[in-house]
Amino acid sequence: MKSEKGLIVVGFILISIIWGSTWLVIKIGLESITPFYGIAIRFTIASVILFLIMRIRSEKIFLDRISLLLYTNLAVLSFSIPFALVYWGEQYIASGLASVLFAAYPFVVAIGSHLFLSTEKLNIYKTAGIMLGFLGVLIIFWSDVNSGTKNILGMAAILASTVMQGISLVIVKRVNHHISPTSLSLGGMVLGIVIMYPIALIFEDFSLLRFDTKGIGSILYLGTFGTVITFVVYYWLLKRVEVVYLSLVSFVTPVLAVILGALWLQETLSSHIYVGGGMVLFGILIANGKDLTTMLQLRRARFFF
Repeated sequence: MKSEKGLIVVGFILISIIWGSTWLVIKIGLESITPFYGIAIRFTIASVILFLIMRIRSEKIFLDRISLLLYTNLAVLSFSIPFALVYWGEQYIASGLASVLFAAYPFVVAIGSHLFLSTEKLNIYKTAGIMLGFLGVLIIFWSDVNSGTKNILGMAAILASTVMQGISLVIVKRVNHHISPTSLSLGGMVLGIVIMYPIALIFEDFSLLRFDTKGIGSILYLGTFGTVITFVVYYWLLKRVEVVYLSLVSFVTPVLAVILGALWLQETLSSHIYVGGGMVLFGILIANGKDLTTMLQLRRARFFF
């Protein structure tokens, strides 16, 4: 039990760090690779790696009705159209703005969980934590929000992606499935590829793609770390923690994106970024307040008895 709790913490940190970097990597990759082809190639690489992992581990790919429904859910609401919206939107707005808009994700998940998951109702801790965290993200990216208001379509694309992915997560959590995280990710991505290549062929010119260092590097990073590792870990965590807690990772990633921007692009961090980042972390602490209180009470009881 203790070892699993440790793995849960490591998994949360891992996906936070990787997803915190993907916004910047997507932005860099768009200089060389068009959005829809970029997604299709990224998921192709990820699918090959996932398939090899499953073969090595002798994992079964489930093809029953529930499995196919979940794969379709992920393909449509998580892996194809939502990613297309993110990539397309980042052409017109800053990566920081895209990240802060995606921070609305926990609100979608929280509302969906409250409505459709009987065991994961909102409480005052979760509500206060989410609101405080979102306020912190707004403080960090306030200047980006103001400067991006002209790019309404780009902002709307990110928000639409946020809503779709939040709905997809609640559906996966609601269905009591038997599918491994690897199989779940592979099934959704393969169907997502089937959707994305025709879209790319119709709307984009393949001759515009430049497979230079930025293009190849971004696809390889996003296909391996940003897709294979993160989604396998994410769906593993999804079976072990409440969905609202897991969705709070979207509050951490914008903070990390700011730090990576400072290190990679030599950007200077201003005071409001530190204030906002502190509010984000404190929001996560508050959201887990009920569990932390229960844990402290149990330890106190053990101390006295």
